[in-house]
Amino acid sequence: MMDMFISELIGALFQVLLFSLIPFIWWICTARKKESFFKWIGLKRLKIEGKVINTVFITVAAAVVYGALSSLFIRAFEGEITAAGSAYAGKGVMALPAVIVYGFIRTGLSEEILFRGFLLKRFSDKFGFANGNTIQAVCFGALHGIPFGIATHNIGVTIMLTILPGAFGWYMGWLNEKRCGETIISSWLLHGLMNVAVACLSL
Repeated sequence: MMDMFISELIGALFQVLLFSLIPFIWWICTARKKESFFKWIGLKRLKIEGKVINTVFITVAAAVVYGALSSLFIRAFEGEITAAGSAYAGKGVMALPAVIVYGFIRTGLSEEILFRGFLLKRFSDKFGFANGNTIQAVCFGALHGIPFGIATHNIGVTIMLTILPGAFGWYMGWLNEKRCGETIISSWLLHGLMNVAVACLSL
C-alpha cells in the first residue's frame, strides 16, 4: 500500500504542475507585477460572506443532489463507465491515504487551479461573472463528459456526464466568488471531499 501511496503522490504532484503550467505562464506575462501567483489564482484565505448556515445548507444540498444523480446515472451504465477513484475498488481502508491524495490533490487541487482559479477569474474579468462562470462550467463538464462519451460511444452519456459535473462546477464557481471571498479553497475542499467520498464507497 505504501507503493500505491507514493505512486499516487508523485502522479498527483505532476498533475498539479501540469494543470498550473498555462495559468503560471499567463500570470508571468500579464500579472506578475501586480500580485502573487497564489493570490491571482485564488489560493487565499477563505472568508464566508453572509450567513454561514445558509451557505453550508445550500452546499450540502447541492452536493447531495449532484452525488445522487451522478450515482444513479453511473449505475445505469454499470460496466461501461466507472466512478471517480474506481482504481481503489476493493483495496480496503489501507488505501485511504492514496485515496485522499487522489481526491484532494490529483483531481481536487489541479482542477480547481485550472477551472475556478484560472478560467473563471480570467473570463470573469473579460466578460463578467455570469458569463465567465458559465464558460468555465461548460469546460469543466466537457472534461468529464467527453472521455466517457468516447469510451461508451453513447451521446446520452456524453451529454449527461457533461451537464452534471458542469452544473456542479458552476455552483462551485458561484460559491467561491459570491460566498467565500473569491478563494478557490472552498471549492477545493468540496471537490476533494466529494471525490474521496465516492472513492471510499468502493474500498
